[in-house]
Parts: sequence; C-alpha cells; structure tokens
Amino acid sequence: MIEKVLIANRGEIALRILRACKELGIKTVAVHSQVDRELMHVRLADESVCIGPNPSSASYLNIPAIISAAEVTDSVAIHPGYGFLAENADFAEQVEKSGFRFIGPRSETIRLMGNKVSAIKAMKAAGVPTVPGSDGPLTDDDQATLRAAKKIGYPVIIKAASGGGGRGMQVVHSEAALLHAVRITQSEARNAFGDETVYLEKYLERPRHVEVQVLADTLGNVIHLGDRDCSMQRRHQKVLEEAPAPDIDEKARARTLEACVNACKEIGYVGAGTFEFLYQDGEFFFIEMNTRVQVEHPVSEMVTGVDIVKEQLRVASGLPLSFTQDQIKITGSAIECRINAEDPKTFAPSPGHVEHFHPPGGNGVRVDSHLYSGYTVPPYYDSLVAKLITFAEDRETALNRMQNALDELIVVGIKTNAPLHQTLVRDSGFRAVKFSIHYLEKLIRD
Repeated sequence: MIEKVLIANRGEIALRILRACKELGIKTVAVHSQVDRELMHVRLADESVCIGPNPSSASYLNIPAIISAAEVTDSVAIHPGYGFLAENADFAEQVEKSGFRFIGPRSETIRLMGNKVSAIKAMKAAGVPTVPGSDGPLTDDDQATLRAAKKIGYPVIIKAASGGGGRGMQVVHSEAALLHAVRITQSEARNAFGDETVYLEKYLERPRHVEVQVLADTLGNVIHLGDRDCSMQRRHQKVLEEAPAPDIDEKARARTLEACVNACKEIGYVGAGTFEFLYQDGEFFFIEMNTRVQVEHPVSEMVTGVDIVKEQLRVASGLPLSFTQDQIKITGSAIECRINAEDPKTFAPSPGHVEHFHPPGGNGVRVDSHLYSGYTVPPYYDSLVAKLITFAEDRETALNRMQNALDELIVVGIKTNAPLHQTLVRDSGFRAVKFSIHYLEKLIRD
C-alpha cells in the first residue's frame, strides 16, 4: 500500500480522501491556499503545506507548487480529487515524470478521453452507443458542415471538443443559423479552452442524463457499479443525483453496462471513471467520459457497499480491485443533494461566516461536508459546501428520508440552496420520474 498521499484539492472531497487514507493507514499531506488553512482536512492531515495565495490559479492550479510540496514532504502519490487539475493530462504527466504516482488514469488516457472528438471515436470503436454526429471535428469547408447537419437532422448541437461544465455549446434549429453559430462556438471554445475545435451532434430534445461508474486496476480487471441518474441540472450543472437510475429499460441498461466495461479494457483504462450518457426512448447515447472520481460517487457507494476512493488508492498501489463483478450487488436506492452556499432564489454565491452548522442524522443518512460551526466559506472557490445523501430499500423511502434530512439541516450565517432541494424532493413530477435534463430549470421558472 502507498505510504503517503498528497491531497491536491480542498473542501469536502479533500476530507473524503483523507478519511479513506486514514482507514488504510496511509499518511496524508494537505496542501492549501492561504485562506484555507482552517479547513477541516488541513487540521486533520499528518502534514500541511501552504502552496500559494487565495486565487486557485496561484494555488490549487499551481502545478510546480504542488509537485514541490510532494517533494519536500516525501509523498509517494498525489490524489487530485475532482475539479482543479483532476482531468489535466499535463499535470498527470508531470506528476509521473517527477517520480510520483498519479491517483487516476495514465496521462495519455486522460488526454484521449478529455477531447470529446477522440473520445467518441474510441467509444464507437469499442461498441459503446453514441449520438449521431459529424464523425470528427468540423473543418473550414462550410458546405461539408451543412451536409453533415442535414444528414444528422435538425436540431443539432455544436460542441467544443475540449469543452465542459456546459460551456462551448450551441443548439441550432435551422440551416440558416448553422454557420454563424459554428463561428460563435469556435470563438467561445478558443477563449474558454484554448482550442477552437468543435463538432456536431444530433440534439436530443427531452433526454435524461444517466452515467455509469467503472473501476479498473492495473492487472486488467474492470467492473461497473451500476448507473446513476443526474438529470436534475441547472445551467448544465448537476444539482441532485440518484442511484440506480429509475425507470430504465433493463435490456438497454445491461448492454450499456457491459459496453462500458469492454471499452475500459479496449483503451487500457486504470482507476475510477464515469461514462456519461443521454438516455431517451429506451436508448443510451455516449456523450463523454470523466476520468476521475465524481462529485456524486457516494450514491453508487451506498447501493453497492464499495468504497470508491479506497479502491482508487488500492489501484494506485498496484493491488487488484477488492471485488469481482459477480460480487457487486446493487440494492436499494440512494439520493444525493448538493448543498451550495448560494441564494436559493437568485443563485448568487453566499460566502461568509458559518455561525452554526447542524448536519442531519438517523438511519440511512450520510453527510459529506467540510463545514463546521465557526468556519468561514471563502468567496474564491466553488460554492459546494455539503453533500447530503440518503439510502433506503426503495426510491420512495429514500426520497422521504431526504425530505426529513433537509428539514433537519441547519446552516446559520450563509444562505444555501436547501429550499430548492426541499421543493424538488416533494415535487410530484420528479417523484413519478416524469422528467428530462430540462425539468429543473422549468420547475424553477414556474
């Protein structure tokens, strides 16, 4: 087992990684910005190193500072968590070249799957169902672009090959608007990602967002942990997730789960990863792969009993996965609500001093959070401050449990989006699985 891990992240995921390390007897190093010296995981880590000023560009995105911290603390491996540098192939490569283990896939795999055009090509070759599209990046040949869109059928969506987080996308409903939209998307992609490569896909008008969790070790073993539904989104950002995805065609589900496992074997994937799909009319369509642990990984842990972060640490140590596919049994239902420090009506960020924090409890309730009474939420980073997860023998009970947990949650001093979640888990359409990825925004507008 790895002797010492540097945690290159902050907040709840850093604390989650630290807990897994402590259970396995692994020493921990917390790196932090100046304002984050009072974070809970920094207090609990065996060692801590300040890596720079408050802006993430000067600290959590500062690759030389992170690698230097690993060197001075004699760390063996670096865990990037999610966000920040987690899917940065250059970072993974520099970690490897510096003699440390990167807790995640190899840099070439991150690079392959980080570009959506190459990812789609690889998934097609591996037999994973994909959205009808341009079969590659768009060129300067406008007539070829128009022909591709006509073949796909309107509406189409233009996507940045290096995009993410809902940026670098435009929906086009007619041929007259296509070429202008392509130019705009290329410009947005160039400014946001430094890469103006874009491609076309069929725009599915009422899909759900369903994803598959996989784990793979260095010995060629690959398993899946079932699927999750992440359709409750605002501005392409997930708000609530659940496992397993409800009301899914079982034959399509089985085919897709098997295809994801086979794809991992085809590309030599190592570590934890997530295949993301749009699901409509009983069919799955691959859109991208996230080569890291996901924010919503706890719901898969709750329905399978597998500790995904501990498996990441085992894999990085060169050990086999703790489970075979036959040993994975998906039981019950789990719901996760992302609690953000934001105004529940305007969604404006709400950093500030937490006067009092009381997490809910009871049977089947889990809270992943770095909050504590007296902590100050800084304005520099993502607004996620807690993940509230409930588990029960069925979806209705899990939702009822979540309803109670949200009522019990107390955060004084800052605003949170808990009222939005309270509305959502009581909503009849959501409970009846009558929704698509557009459902939450419509619910907010109405």
